Amino acid sequence: MILNPIYYNDTTIMIGIIVCCLIVFAVVMIPKAIKHRKQVKQNESEKAVQDEQEVEITIISEEKMEKKVSGKHSSMNGFAMMKGRVATVVLASALLLGGGLTAQAQNAALTTCSQSAATAIPQNPNWKANAAEWQKLKGEITLYMTNDMGRNGYYDQKPIAELMGEMAGTVDPECVLAVGDIHHFNGVASPQDPLWLTNYEYVYSHPDLMLDWFPVCGNHEYRGNTQAFMDYGKVSRRWMMPAKYYTKVFDHKGTTIRVIFLDTTPLIDSYRKASEKYPDACKQDAEAQLSWLDETLKNAKEDWVIVVGHHPIYAYTTKKENERLDMQKRLLPILHKYNNVAIYACGHIHNFQHIQKKGDNIDYVVNSSSSLARPVKPIDGTVFCSPADGFSVFTADKKQLRMSMIDKDGKIIHTVLKVKK
Repeated sequence: MILNPIYYNDTTIMIGIIVCCLIVFAVVMIPKAIKHRKQVKQNESEKAVQDEQEVEITIISEEKMEKKVSGKHSSMNGFAMMKGRVATVVLASALLLGGGLTAQAQNAALTTCSQSAATAIPQNPNWKANAAEWQKLKGEITLYMTNDMGRNGYYDQKPIAELMGEMAGTVDPECVLAVGDIHHFNGVASPQDPLWLTNYEYVYSHPDLMLDWFPVCGNHEYRGNTQAFMDYGKVSRRWMMPAKYYTKVFDHKGTTIRVIFLDTTPLIDSYRKASEKYPDACKQDAEAQLSWLDETLKNAKEDWVIVVGHHPIYAYTTKKENERLDMQKRLLPILHKYNNVAIYACGHIHNFQHIQKKGDNIDYVVNSSSSLARPVKPIDGTVFCSPADGFSVFTADKKQLRMSMIDKDGKIIHTVLKVKK
């Protein structure tokens, strides 16, 4: 009898999955149960012989009792591990057969997985002490900025992510600007790369971080597949990256901010020449990006214009000076041309820096790593610097633009202030 495909509804498929899971369960557990039963019988026989031979009651020493208790715990832990393995096998079976599930059922399964992996951490006690300051960060438009994050939740990445989520409940950011190196060390291979889970989804899992994220590539993304980095927007509704460089206008209650997102790695010669390590860098048309930047700034009429890119124009760093020289040579003439850029903000250096150059109306800001920071010291033009890790918050109305640096304790450690004349 040939079954009509119409009869393969969700109920039929789910029954099939359950049957398969039971078969897998039986294959895994029955041999273990038989082996365990044999071992129990053997132990009982040995104990009976021992009881017949022994006349006196032996007092068990504390040391032996500890061993006995430890053995019991080990058995319990082993049973828990076995249950975990069985659950994993069942889940894997369901995912393997998931092609027959509805999209809703698949999403439910993935949600269950993510909830178990994205375990919230205890709150830093300093957050509460600094929370009163957070009210200052709320404006007509509020934007988060983070970068150099991707450490699989290690170091300070997860605590800072939780801080961002907690603070979001107060400041209500419109989105997150993710300015490169979301993935250390070699970028991602595809939109399904597991690093998306361990570097991003499971880390930035706070409900108040379910916002639009506007990313750019960093140098570490250029070690991998940059197209896959862009294409993640087809997987995650949070990921908003229409191109390698692009612009976005935020408009609220008459206040407008234009953010210009640059792809800075191809603007630096050393990356373009290292084609084995950064295979996509030399394929980008740097001149086309610069022409686009010129035209975008020429037409920018918003209250505030912020330009972001992964690499600094000015900064203290032990990295090669040619990186900054290339950025200065290619970007400064255009950024100064229309006298409308308020802040150039970047990452890459893993510390906080605020630099003002004499006769230059642009403030140059390095946003620290949101996971692992490095030492810093002042250079010519340094207004502020700090080796803290953290993130930044842009706050704007028609009269003022502020970029506030936040450390991992939730403290505002410095604010870049721009005022309309």
